[in-house]
Amino acid sequence: MSGMRRISLVAAICLGTFMASLDISIVNVALPTMLESLQTDMSGLQWVVDAYALCLSALILSSGPLGDRFGRKRIWLYGVALFTVGSIVCAFASSLGMLLTGRVIQGIAGAAVIPGALSLLTHAFPEEQLRTRAIGIWSSVNALSLVIGPVLGGLLVHTTGWPGIFWINIPVGIVALILGGWGLRESSHPEHAALDPLGQGLSILWLGALTYGLIAAGEFGWHSVQSRFPLYAALALFALFLWVETRVKRPLLQLSLFRNADFSGYNLASFVLGFSAYSSVFFVSLFLQQAQGWSPADTGWRMAPEFLAMALAASGFGRLSAKLSVNSLMIVGYGLMGVALLLLTQLHADSPYALVALYLALLGFGMGLSMPATSALVMRTVAPQRSGMASATMNALRQTGMTLGIALLGTLMSMKAVTTLTAALQTQGVEQAAAIARTAVIEQQQTAVDALSASRMQALTHSAFADGFGIAMLCAGLLSIVMTVWLLIMLHPRFRLHPQAGNAVLNKSPERLNEE
Repeated sequence: MSGMRRISLVAAICLGTFMASLDISIVNVALPTMLESLQTDMSGLQWVVDAYALCLSALILSSGPLGDRFGRKRIWLYGVALFTVGSIVCAFASSLGMLLTGRVIQGIAGAAVIPGALSLLTHAFPEEQLRTRAIGIWSSVNALSLVIGPVLGGLLVHTTGWPGIFWINIPVGIVALILGGWGLRESSHPEHAALDPLGQGLSILWLGALTYGLIAAGEFGWHSVQSRFPLYAALALFALFLWVETRVKRPLLQLSLFRNADFSGYNLASFVLGFSAYSSVFFVSLFLQQAQGWSPADTGWRMAPEFLAMALAASGFGRLSAKLSVNSLMIVGYGLMGVALLLLTQLHADSPYALVALYLALLGFGMGLSMPATSALVMRTVAPQRSGMASATMNALRQTGMTLGIALLGTLMSMKAVTTLTAALQTQGVEQAAAIARTAVIEQQQTAVDALSASRMQALTHSAFADGFGIAMLCAGLLSIVMTVWLLIMLHPRFRLHPQAGNAVLNKSPERLNEE
């Protein structure tokens, strides 16, 4: 392949990933504005994010086999085109239902775009050094989209309204299609492609039921029928999904891959990355707007330190990996994430921005190390013909983690905020404090209270949201710390502070790795 075609290939893949990743950070900044415009509530906001993440995580497992069967280039280009269409639907949405429809379309398309990137890069760059550099560039652009997202989102919401955050995808998608059509090289391994429609259906059902049950718990309570029935159904459907995967000749999820301890460990880390770090973008945006009272535009640039640090770490990952082992960088990354998330629990409604920026930058730097390290290590644990399956599995677990993180941590945040606000109103002698608190937190509507001024009620609500944010970050931070300890234990025999020893796992042949 010529140098220009390789440049076009990398540019196309980076633009496609940029477009899909941009919607993660850019949408979060616009959520409070959507709440007012579409007349929805907190659970509606969770679904705006989770409708995309749910379809993405549930269908990613199918995108790898589809690429293996029909061609990775073809499926990736179809995904970019469909994502562009979904963005148009979102931009024209006049109701929550129409917006969620567009987000579902985006999620389906993203399932082809995001995991397909790693597989295409792996086949285009068989040389270890060039592949590592290409993955580093791809990770940098991925991080850059998260940097630009909050700032651009705040600016677009302020100047054009929230539909503008979706119109921005159209030119990016068109350019990606043009470059990809010329630069990408077709590759496929149909003999290894999965054929498992029942497994695909069950994966959508169990993950959808679980997400619905977790979000419903925040609105109706853990013991409500609306929450308990979907959660029980999700458990049964998940068990049935695993049973089907052990019986199908070409399963959607190759459970045998998890016999490799490295593959299992790195994919568990990918899940934690999504659950703790990716979902935190949702909560940080709400904290800055609902607890500290900043506008969407102000929120955008105040979130920038996290994503600037992420881009810095990701762009320097290739150079760092020449001095430290990839395993070392992965452990440091997850450790920094855990520490930063725990520090975020110390923030209050009146915390100075200097502290907020410092903690977000620390979190972003940890994510910038964790993302490329996890991706590189997962892709090296399988043979090239299994790269589509490996990439899809890793991304599915990360997106599943994000979906469940927003659902579960969002429920915990709402419950804590309601409890805190109820107690504060009761100390002020307010009648029906629980109902008023629930309306303020869940439905995002301020109720006039005779015993309190509007400014005092707003201050109490901001403080309650800060408490809810703290409990969500505490759970996310503790999980990241546990993951860091697990990685230290798992990688102990090979963990060294120099690349030759630390990269031993990367230098093993796929055949040897698959035999372990």
